[in-house]
Amino acid sequence: MRLVARTIAAIAIGLASAGTAVADNETECYSDDPEVRIRACSAILQKQYIPDDARGAAHASRALGFSLKRDYERAIDDYDQAIKLVPNFATALNNRAWAYFKWGRPQLGKADVEKSLALSPVSGATYDTRAHISQSEGDATSALRDYTLAMQYGGELMITMYQCGLQEQGLYKGPRDGRANQELRTALKLCVENTKCDPLPADEFCRPAAS
Repeated sequence: MRLVARTIAAIAIGLASAGTAVADNETECYSDDPEVRIRACSAILQKQYIPDDARGAAHASRALGFSLKRDYERAIDDYDQAIKLVPNFATALNNRAWAYFKWGRPQLGKADVEKSLALSPVSGATYDTRAHISQSEGDATSALRDYTLAMQYGGELMITMYQCGLQEQGLYKGPRDGRANQELRTALKLCVENTKCDPLPADEFCRPAAS
Protein backbone atom coordinates (compact mmCIF):
# COMPACT_ATOMS: atom_id res chain seq x y z
CA MET A 1 0.00 0.00 0.00
CA ARG A 2 1.08 3.56 -0.46
CA LEU A 3 0.04 7.16 0.13
CA VAL A 4 -3.66 6.81 -0.56
CA ALA A 5 -4.61 10.26 0.72
CA ARG A 6 -2.58 12.05 -1.92
CA THR A 7 -4.46 10.37 -4.78
CA ILE A 8 -8.00 10.50 -3.42
CA ALA A 9 -8.44 14.24 -3.98
CA ALA A 10 -7.48 14.10 -7.65
CA ILE A 11 -9.82 11.20 -8.35
CA ALA A 12 -12.63 12.81 -6.38
CA ILE A 13 -12.40 15.89 -8.59
CA GLY A 14 -12.88 13.70 -11.64
CA LEU A 15 -15.93 12.01 -10.18
CA ALA A 16 -17.48 15.24 -9.04
CA SER A 17 -17.51 16.47 -12.62
CA ALA A 18 -20.06 13.77 -13.46
CA GLY A 19 -22.78 15.51 -11.44
CA THR A 20 -25.95 13.67 -10.47
CA ALA A 21 -25.11 10.60 -12.56
CA VAL A 22 -22.69 9.40 -9.89
CA ALA A 23 -23.74 11.45 -6.86
CA ASP A 24 -25.08 8.50 -4.86
CA ASN A 25 -21.79 6.59 -4.95
CA GLU A 26 -19.32 9.43 -5.33
CA THR A 27 -18.10 9.55 -1.74
CA GLU A 28 -17.80 5.79 -1.35
CA CYS A 29 -15.95 5.47 -4.66
CA TYR A 30 -12.95 7.11 -2.98
CA SER A 31 -13.38 5.51 0.44
CA ASP A 32 -10.29 4.41 2.36
CA ASP A 33 -11.89 0.96 2.59
CA PRO A 34 -10.95 -0.87 -0.63
CA GLU A 35 -14.02 -3.12 -0.57
CA VAL A 36 -16.36 -0.13 -0.23
CA ARG A 37 -14.41 1.71 -2.92
CA ILE A 38 -14.59 -1.19 -5.38
CA ARG A 39 -18.30 -1.74 -4.79
CA ALA A 40 -19.22 1.94 -5.17
CA CYS A 41 -17.06 2.52 -8.23
CA SER A 42 -18.50 -0.62 -9.84
CA ALA A 43 -21.99 0.78 -9.29
CA ILE A 44 -20.99 3.98 -11.04
CA LEU A 45 -19.49 2.06 -13.94
CA GLN A 46 -22.72 0.12 -14.41
CA LYS A 47 -24.52 3.35 -15.28
CA GLN A 48 -24.98 3.74 -19.00
CA TYR A 49 -24.78 7.48 -19.42
CA ILE A 50 -21.90 9.18 -17.66
CA PRO A 51 -19.18 11.33 -19.28
CA ASP A 52 -15.91 9.70 -20.31
CA ASP A 53 -13.92 11.69 -17.76
CA ALA A 54 -16.17 10.52 -14.91
CA ARG A 55 -16.09 6.93 -16.15
CA GLY A 56 -12.32 7.12 -16.40
CA ALA A 57 -12.11 8.51 -12.86
CA ALA A 58 -14.27 5.66 -11.54
CA HIS A 59 -12.03 3.10 -13.24
CA ALA A 60 -8.97 4.77 -11.74
CA SER A 61 -10.47 4.88 -8.27
CA ARG A 62 -11.57 1.24 -8.44
CA ALA A 63 -8.08 0.37 -9.65
CA LEU A 64 -6.65 1.98 -6.53
CA GLY A 65 -8.99 -0.21 -4.48
CA PHE A 66 -7.62 -3.30 -6.20
CA SER A 67 -4.06 -2.07 -5.59
CA LEU A 68 -4.81 -1.71 -1.89
CA LYS A 69 -5.86 -5.36 -1.94
CA ARG A 70 -2.61 -6.18 -3.78
CA ASP A 71 -4.59 -7.35 -6.79
CA TYR A 72 -2.31 -5.56 -9.19
CA GLU A 73 -3.39 -7.37 -12.34
CA ARG A 74 -7.00 -6.22 -11.94
CA ALA A 75 -5.80 -2.76 -10.91
CA ILE A 76 -3.79 -2.43 -14.11
CA ASP A 77 -6.76 -3.56 -16.17
CA ASP A 78 -8.82 -0.75 -14.65
CA TYR A 79 -6.04 1.80 -15.13
CA ASP A 80 -5.86 0.71 -18.78
CA GLN A 81 -9.55 1.55 -19.15
CA ALA A 82 -9.16 4.86 -17.32
CA ILE A 83 -6.27 5.94 -19.54
CA LYS A 84 -8.06 4.81 -22.68
CA LEU A 85 -10.95 7.08 -21.76
CA VAL A 86 -8.78 9.95 -20.48
CA PRO A 87 -5.36 9.67 -22.17
CA ASN A 88 -3.80 12.57 -20.26
CA PHE A 89 -4.92 11.36 -16.82
CA ALA A 90 -1.68 12.05 -14.92
CA THR A 91 -2.81 10.43 -11.66
CA ALA A 92 -3.90 7.22 -13.37
CA LEU A 93 -0.64 7.05 -15.34
CA ASN A 94 1.40 7.41 -12.17
CA ASN A 95 -0.71 4.89 -10.28
CA ARG A 96 -0.47 2.35 -13.11
CA ALA A 97 3.31 2.75 -12.99
CA TRP A 98 3.18 2.16 -9.23
CA ALA A 99 1.01 -0.92 -9.69
CA TYR A 100 3.53 -2.32 -12.17
CA PHE A 101 6.30 -1.62 -9.65
CA LYS A 102 4.44 -3.38 -6.84
CA TRP A 103 3.65 -6.27 -9.19
CA GLY A 104 7.38 -6.78 -9.70
CA ARG A 105 7.48 -5.35 -13.23
CA PRO A 106 8.85 -1.84 -12.70
CA GLN A 107 10.22 -1.49 -16.22
CA LEU A 108 6.65 -1.59 -17.59
CA GLY A 109 5.82 1.59 -15.69
CA LYS A 110 8.66 3.74 -17.02
CA ALA A 111 6.77 5.27 -19.93
CA ASP A 112 3.74 5.96 -17.72
CA VAL A 113 5.75 7.77 -15.08
CA GLU A 114 7.53 9.91 -17.65
CA LYS A 115 4.26 10.90 -19.32
CA SER A 116 2.70 11.61 -15.92
CA LEU A 117 5.58 13.93 -15.04
CA ALA A 118 5.30 15.66 -18.42
CA LEU A 119 1.65 16.35 -17.62
CA SER A 120 2.17 17.19 -13.95
CA PRO A 121 5.82 18.17 -13.37
CA VAL A 122 5.31 19.17 -9.73
CA SER A 123 3.80 15.89 -8.51
CA GLY A 124 5.64 14.59 -5.46
CA ALA A 125 3.86 11.25 -5.77
CA THR A 126 5.15 10.71 -9.30
CA TYR A 127 8.74 11.59 -8.42
CA ASP A 128 8.43 9.04 -5.62
CA THR A 129 7.27 6.40 -8.11
CA ARG A 130 10.15 7.12 -10.46
CA ALA A 131 12.56 7.03 -7.54
CA HIS A 132 11.34 3.57 -6.55
CA ILE A 133 11.72 2.31 -10.11
CA SER A 134 15.27 3.70 -10.36
CA GLN A 135 16.20 2.24 -6.99
CA SER A 136 14.88 -1.19 -7.96
CA GLU A 137 17.21 -1.08 -10.99
CA GLY A 138 20.23 -0.15 -8.87
CA ASP A 139 20.38 3.47 -10.04
CA ALA A 140 20.99 5.06 -6.65
CA THR A 141 21.90 8.49 -8.04
CA SER A 142 18.63 8.89 -9.96
CA ALA A 143 16.62 7.47 -7.08
CA LEU A 144 18.10 9.92 -4.57
CA ARG A 145 17.49 12.84 -6.93
CA ASP A 146 13.83 11.88 -7.33
CA TYR A 147 13.24 11.20 -3.62
CA THR A 148 14.59 14.70 -3.00
CA LEU A 149 12.19 16.13 -5.60
CA ALA A 150 9.37 14.10 -4.07
CA MET A 151 10.02 15.86 -0.77
CA GLN A 152 10.27 19.24 -2.47
CA TYR A 153 6.93 18.89 -4.24
CA GLY A 154 5.17 16.51 -1.84
CA GLY A 155 5.84 18.70 1.15
CA GLU A 156 5.12 17.81 4.75
CA LEU A 157 3.12 14.67 3.99
CA MET A 158 5.84 13.10 1.84
CA ILE A 159 8.62 14.09 4.22
CA THR A 160 6.73 12.59 7.16
CA MET A 161 6.23 9.34 5.22
CA TYR A 162 9.96 9.10 4.58
CA GLN A 163 10.76 9.89 8.20
CA CYS A 164 8.45 7.09 9.29
CA GLY A 165 9.67 4.62 6.70
CA LEU A 166 13.33 5.26 7.33
CA GLN A 167 12.75 4.92 11.07
CA GLU A 168 11.30 1.47 10.35
CA GLN A 169 14.44 0.70 8.36
CA GLY A 170 16.58 1.73 11.34
CA LEU A 171 18.26 4.48 9.34
CA TYR A 172 16.64 7.56 10.84
CA LYS A 173 16.21 8.48 14.50
CA GLY A 174 15.11 12.09 14.19
CA PRO A 175 11.68 13.70 14.63
CA ARG A 176 8.67 12.87 12.49
CA ASP A 177 7.74 16.47 11.96
CA GLY A 178 7.40 16.75 8.18
CA ARG A 179 10.53 18.88 7.92
CA ALA A 180 13.49 17.80 5.85
CA ASN A 181 16.75 17.71 7.80
CA GLN A 182 20.30 16.51 7.25
CA GLU A 183 19.75 13.24 9.13
CA LEU A 184 16.83 12.41 6.85
CA ARG A 185 18.87 13.21 3.73
CA THR A 186 21.69 10.99 5.01
CA ALA A 187 19.24 8.17 5.73
CA LEU A 188 17.80 8.44 2.20
CA LYS A 189 21.31 8.33 0.73
CA LEU A 190 21.98 5.09 2.63
CA CYS A 191 18.60 3.62 1.69
CA VAL A 192 18.97 4.08 -2.06
CA GLU A 193 22.14 1.98 -2.06
CA ASN A 194 20.02 -1.06 -1.14
CA THR A 195 17.41 -2.15 -3.68
CA LYS A 196 15.40 -3.77 -0.87
CA CYS A 197 15.18 -0.62 1.26
CA ASP A 198 11.88 1.26 0.98
CA PRO A 199 11.73 4.76 2.47
CA LEU A 200 7.93 4.55 2.62
CA PRO A 201 6.49 3.02 5.80
CA ALA A 202 4.46 -0.16 5.96
CA ASP A 203 1.75 1.90 7.70
CA GLU A 204 1.07 4.63 5.18
CA PHE A 205 -1.04 6.56 7.64
CA CYS A 206 1.97 6.95 9.93
CA ARG A 207 1.51 9.80 12.35
CA PRO A 208 4.06 11.87 14.25
CA ALA A 209 5.18 10.19 17.44
CA ALA A 210 3.35 11.33 20.56
CA SER A 211 5.29 13.82 22.66
